[in-house]
Amino acid sequence: MSSLNVMTSDADLVAASLAGDRQAFRLIVERYQRLLCSLAFSATGGITQSEDIAQETFIEAWSQLANLREPEKLRPWLCGILRFKVSRFHRAAGREPVRRADPLDEAAEVPSSDEAIPDQAVQEEEQALMWSALERVPEIYREPLILYYREHRSIEHVAVDLDLTEDAVKQRLSRGRKVLQEQVLAFVEGALARSTPGKVFTMATLASLPTLVAPPSAQAAVVGAGAGMVAKGGTLAKTTVIATAIASWSGVINALLILRSNLDQSRTPRERRAVVRITIGAFVGVFGYLGALWLLRAGAWQWWDHRVAFAVAAQVLAIGFLVMAPVTLLRVLRTQRALRSSERRAHPELFRAERDQVGSAAGEYCSRLTLLGVPLVHWRFAAPDEGQPPVVGWFAGGDRAYGLVFAWGGVAVAPISVGAVSAGLFTIGTCSFGVFSLGTVAFGWLAVGCASVGYNAYSWLSALGWDTAQSGGFGVASRAVEASVGFAQHVNDAPARAILANPSVEQHLMVVISVLTVLSMVPLIYYFRAVRRRMG
Repeated sequence: MSSLNVMTSDADLVAASLAGDRQAFRLIVERYQRLLCSLAFSATGGITQSEDIAQETFIEAWSQLANLREPEKLRPWLCGILRFKVSRFHRAAGREPVRRADPLDEAAEVPSSDEAIPDQAVQEEEQALMWSALERVPEIYREPLILYYREHRSIEHVAVDLDLTEDAVKQRLSRGRKVLQEQVLAFVEGALARSTPGKVFTMATLASLPTLVAPPSAQAAVVGAGAGMVAKGGTLAKTTVIATAIASWSGVINALLILRSNLDQSRTPRERRAVVRITIGAFVGVFGYLGALWLLRAGAWQWWDHRVAFAVAAQVLAIGFLVMAPVTLLRVLRTQRALRSSERRAHPELFRAERDQVGSAAGEYCSRLTLLGVPLVHWRFAAPDEGQPPVVGWFAGGDRAYGLVFAWGGVAVAPISVGAVSAGLFTIGTCSFGVFSLGTVAFGWLAVGCASVGYNAYSWLSALGWDTAQSGGFGVASRAVEASVGFAQHVNDAPARAILANPSVEQHLMVVISVLTVLSMVPLIYYFRAVRRRMG
């Protein structure tokens, strides 16, 4: 409790409640029980009904707290839940909010205050008389009037609770009092003061909360990234999680295979050292980037009030990676070609074998069969020298490969492409650009990966979508988002789930993407075996 004693903001209390702290939620109940009970009473005319509705509101808020996008707006969010429940109450009752009391000779005392003292109990006949006076006051004046006497005659509190200026509150109170008959005004004031909910209401509300169950995001925050996506109330389909995991690791697997083939292609100690150094640098860069995203997500959870800054930093980092990765890779490939030519001149004895000659049959395969003047298959197995052009074919593979159907390479461009940097229609890679894009970092119409940027984005750590986004970490989009830290028109609510619940995407398209990702590894395995056999 010591940490809660210093908490003054709603955002702090929401964050602590999301971590499963019931004492924090108790403070929320104490802070807003008078407001909610007063608004419910103004709408229903019954003390018992109003407290029941307010209690239901707090219970609903506890279970849906993870859906609160802006914790600092806790009060209007609670009021919104309450007004929905009031409207449902009226529909069920089928009449206007006028509650008839039992006959006076059957009336019983209803204790509402903190001490069970008979003269503090609000009797049924008092409620009936009080409401008979208040129901004649228009609701626009009745709400401030009820709150004013329940807030111990504090105009400032009423203004804050109703988002009004103090002058507006004073004006409405004045008009409300004029409507009340003079002979019942004093009675109503006293009855309202005695009806204020106290500790009994607080304890009853807390006792009604589901036991041993923390809000959904408190559970999601303590599990791993992939598991967290599943734990958020089933908001991410299992197929999406699987596709995201496959996409995330495809780039890592591809990098490991590139390392193995580059070592087989190397002929001098200097080339081998360069390969190891470049590969280590690539891994450090990629995993450093992913680690930075993970830390930003953890920071957003820890310092919830600053989550916008963390989310912006994550998106800047993702876009920066998408820009820098291709530039860096092209520069590295150019350096490697220059190194091969330099080593060939410095150590000609190490390149005398037929397989190491430029354009040898062992080092490069180009099929005689062509279509529209383009080789059907064109693969380069040897490390290229300076001046050698990219590999071009219907099916192409090499350090830089351009295919009319399929391409694999350090840089791969084709309708179906797999590479460290890949571009096309369906792309897989460490950094991929495509209509359907999968990778450690992915950009496309449908982007899936550790981090993704696209029209529809699915990710493990950060998703930036023009329309929708789903993520175990940051999610930013214009229309709908499901994420641990989300920003959109609809975030983690029923409309967001309705927009994102697209069976054709979650159940079919994701399955197809996952299968194609796995199948795309088949020609790669063949390529690496061929490099090992020909050049190793």
